[in-house]
Amino acid sequence: MGIVRQLQHWLTGHGPQMMVNDFVPLDHPLRLWADTFPWLKMVQAVEQSFARRFPKSAPSGRWPVSIRVLLALEFLKAELDCSDEQICSRLRTDFAVMYACGIIKVQVDRSQRHFVLPEVLAGFRKGLDQALVDELLSIQSACAMHAGLVRAEHLVVDTFPSEQGSQRVTDATTLYKAKKKSSK
Repeated sequence: MGIVRQLQHWLTGHGPQMMVNDFVPLDHPLRLWADTFPWLKMVQAVEQSFARRFPKSAPSGRWPVSIRVLLALEFLKAELDCSDEQICSRLRTDFAVMYACGIIKVQVDRSQRHFVLPEVLAGFRKGLDQALVDELLSIQSACAMHAGLVRAEHLVVDTFPSEQGSQRVTDATTLYKAKKKSSK
């Protein structure tokens, strides 16, 4: 009974907020993954693109979901091989996913099924045009090269989606094998 009493304020949505990063170990794969992204630059690129392509006439309706959260969910969906509904559900229950989405504190309302509805994520995805995706990719590549994580001659981008473990031959695979043969 003691642990339930201690967590009661969190489970019911009342009381102090909990720090998400206190629950995600420093060596957790999603934490390491999330810490490699230049989130500020990528969010600014999305905001500028959306403001230019979808001007808002009047501030009405609900508060929008943070672009940082939606962008992270979109990347996590591909990284974790989840559906929209699965990744939105994990956002509510998985501290590592919350951390990756940039959520700092959490105070849960048990009556709330999702923080982000799958329909909101699908709508966000529709707004990502090819020019914006290319810009996000160039921002991420430039930051990775600047940090010394990759070198330009080793950077190959394959944006074609494929199932994990598939035997599909890609240009990236072919290039990798060719470079490996030439180095022998």
